[in-house]
Amino acid sequence: MRVLFWGSPEFAVVPLEALFSSAHRVVGVVCQPDRPGGRGRRLRPPAVKTAAGPRGVVVLQPELPRGREFLARIESLEADISVVAAYGHILRPEVLEVPPHGSINLHASLLPAYRGAAPVQRAVLAGETTTGITVIRMDEGMDTGDMLARRELTVLPGESAGELSVRLSSLAAELMLEVLEAVENNTLEPVPQPAEGVSYAPKVKHGEARLDWSRPAGEVACRIRAFDPAPGAFCFYRGAMLKLFHPLPGEETALRPGEVAAAGEQGVAVCCGDGRAVLVRQLQAPGKRRMTAAEFLRGARLAAGEILE
Repeated sequence: MRVLFWGSPEFAVVPLEALFSSAHRVVGVVCQPDRPGGRGRRLRPPAVKTAAGPRGVVVLQPELPRGREFLARIESLEADISVVAAYGHILRPEVLEVPPHGSINLHASLLPAYRGAAPVQRAVLAGETTTGITVIRMDEGMDTGDMLARRELTVLPGESAGELSVRLSSLAAELMLEVLEAVENNTLEPVPQPAEGVSYAPKVKHGEARLDWSRPAGEVACRIRAFDPAPGAFCFYRGAMLKLFHPLPGEETALRPGEVAAAGEQGVAVCCGDGRAVLVRQLQAPGKRRMTAAEFLRGARLAAGEILE
């Protein structure tokens, strides 16, 4: 089939590459515009644009996917179906209905749970032990369409949102190809989403990543994992922002919340509100790269008894 692919972040790259390696033909890619990022705030292309570039396919980057000119452009590609994976905008009905077989979405949750922009981060933040991929036929709602395929994936102990997203991306690619085959063979069996179990996964705001050491250690660890790699869970050390990654459960301690119980090559142990510590194995200071605890401590005077705010 002729496929119009919609996606922007790294999550969408594996499904796109799977399409390129399949018998289907990618006739165009729609992704977000280049955005400034990094230390120099230079324009950076979305991961999907970078992946599509060497393939020579048409890449469209509208600020908003609407309007007569944009509709005419995607109509000219004569796609049979649209495949959407973390594109970043809710598509209007007139856009969804352009291909004769409509549009399908690869959503990184077990719908109807975690509808919205950040299902992976929200699932990790909530401490879920199971998530998955749901492929739906898109309608005008936010992730409300009929389910075409659905498969569970176990969240591994200590797994970050970034690590989980990589595994979910591979699962999404696998289910996508199964659904496209069913579309070709006219064997799809859409199932309406259940009315029970609906929850939402709104876009992450930077302030949510600030750590509150008065919370239980389990919650703190989930917050660190949920915002890894971006925006990075953070606290303040001597007035400067400090990002923390790769937490492990620590030992019981009678110290104050936020107080460093130990700092060594294995990590930095910080006391939480339930009297347990979280052992942080990677840290990042402003303007610096992400480092192991051992690397960080060679240049920072962080020791037991210090307070992380």
